[in-house]
Amino acid sequence: MLKIMMKALLPALALLGAAPNLANAQRTVAISDTAKQHIFRYVELKVFEDSTSKINFQRIQSPEWQQKFKLNPMPTPVTGNTASAYWYKLSIRHNTESKNNWILEFFDQTIDSITVYSPDKNGHYSATLLGSNRPFAARFFQHKNLSFSLVNNVDSVRTYYVRIKSHQSVNVIIVLRSVRWFISYALEEYFLFGIFYGMILVFGLYNLIMFVAIRQKQYLYYIAYNISIGLYEMCADGIAYQYVWPSAPAWNHYAYGIALFAASIFAILFAQTLLSVRTKAPKLNKLLMWIIAARSAFFLACLLFNKDWFSFKIIEIVPLTVAYVTGCYILFKGYRPARFFVIGYTFLLMGFVIKAMIAFNIWWLPVTAFDYYALSVCFILEMFFVSFAIGDRVRLLRVQKKNAQVRIIKELRENATLKDGLNRRLEQQVHERTAQLVQKAVIIEQQNQELVEVNKILKTQSEEISRMNVLLERDNTLLQNDIEKMMHDRVMSAEVDFEEFSKAYPDRETCFKFLADLKWERSYNCRKCEADHYSSGHLPYSRRCTKCGYEESVIAYTILQNTRIPINKAFYIIFLMYSTKGKISSHKLSEILSIRQSTCWAYSSRIKKIMNSRKKQLSNAAEKGWSKLVMDLE
Repeated sequence: MLKIMMKALLPALALLGAAPNLANAQRTVAISDTAKQHIFRYVELKVFEDSTSKINFQRIQSPEWQQKFKLNPMPTPVTGNTASAYWYKLSIRHNTESKNNWILEFFDQTIDSITVYSPDKNGHYSATLLGSNRPFAARFFQHKNLSFSLVNNVDSVRTYYVRIKSHQSVNVIIVLRSVRWFISYALEEYFLFGIFYGMILVFGLYNLIMFVAIRQKQYLYYIAYNISIGLYEMCADGIAYQYVWPSAPAWNHYAYGIALFAASIFAILFAQTLLSVRTKAPKLNKLLMWIIAARSAFFLACLLFNKDWFSFKIIEIVPLTVAYVTGCYILFKGYRPARFFVIGYTFLLMGFVIKAMIAFNIWWLPVTAFDYYALSVCFILEMFFVSFAIGDRVRLLRVQKKNAQVRIIKELRENATLKDGLNRRLEQQVHERTAQLVQKAVIIEQQNQELVEVNKILKTQSEEISRMNVLLERDNTLLQNDIEKMMHDRVMSAEVDFEEFSKAYPDRETCFKFLADLKWERSYNCRKCEADHYSSGHLPYSRRCTKCGYEESVIAYTILQNTRIPINKAFYIIFLMYSTKGKISSHKLSEILSIRQSTCWAYSSRIKKIMNSRKKQLSNAAEKGWSKLVMDLE
């Protein structure tokens, strides 16, 4: 709230201190050889905002639109609305006795389009186009700043109109400057730029050498950060437009955004590695990673959807502030290399704040060249102190390495002393142990002789046991065969229950094998072509004719064909019907096998019919007679 009130009060305070007759007329600036330059401020400018950006100069000259020009209330005008075109009106008193040539210079090199309407002797206006949208070669003065040459051929007051349109908010800093001073100033400025970019190059080479020597990636991050800062400064100063892409004005719209993005990302990565944030402040490290992800997403959105979003440079305050707070936190935790990092980022934050205050027009002082380049100066100071931080970290690592070496040497000496003492104790123990082993060896030799004699006895006994095992195995085989025969005979008796019957025919596989042996006990003949060669079919124990391919299942042409009850239960029904001569009832079968009575009745009726038709065959069949009921000869 206080900031908003200050922003509202500053224009009013500036107007009160500008001139006593501010409310009456626009102040005229006179050309005088006693002044090298003059910056237009306050009532020396009148401004009109064209929200449509379509009003032409002929309409601007009309009395109707002239009344819409208002006195400038700000020390440094700012184009706040990027959709509008801003018209500025200024008056200059020409002086033909002046020995200098004069120009109008515009400090902000990022302005897209500037149109200067200048009058001649007869009061007719001509338009001169300037701006970063035009090729650099089209400029009258091959200088990074935008400039317009004045014709000083009359002793009168001339009114000039300046139309400014830009895709981003810009500072309108218009300077009346003599050409002689302009050349002198430009030479000094380019000399300082050479020092500035030379220092960036020197810092970059220094860190490259450090990386080659130490192989720590923090130096690569810092090199990339310095290059990104240098590219951004070249974009902001107009140096990049003059020397890097003079024929590609479109780059001026977003190259600075790419440089700022790279500077933010590499600054965070450098801070993470320099300050060991991952181990010393894990939560802040996660926050920094989230900021990298968010900044990258915003960069892609600017690049893919709307490049004008690059003009929101104020978002860089977020990664800068978080990196600064991280440095302060780690310094508070006692990590000494962070002190120079914090000092450097303090200057960088101050420069950024000054630049932001100028951009938002809350800077209470008139903008000078020092204010305009304050961020560049702070960049140099930041690089200077961060280099100290890198050196301090290297020194700390060297001290830690030296202390570690001293500690290791001390530990090695202690280990050697312990090793010598241990070796002496071990030698003594070895001698004692050797004497004990010699004594035990004699005892073991005696025991070995006894064991040899015992082994001879055990060998004789082992041979006897082997012979007995052979005899026992033969007896077991005979006994097992007798048991199986007895179990089969038991099953074939009429008194066997289903549980005992299931031991002989436990599952579907056993039943199928029995049927296969019974069905093809003599030979196989195909029912289609009567061939006697076959192979295994798809179903268990089925046979397939190798000649015609006809496949016959094991239950085909048997009483079990198409039966829906389990085959071992079907076997048991046949067995019970045969053993009881058909006298067992369907109700009894249903109770024994847990099958519906109707199913048992149907199945037992079919078996009775077969039994009646085969009385002669079954009369002498004995215990295997039930199996003769299985085959359905029909």
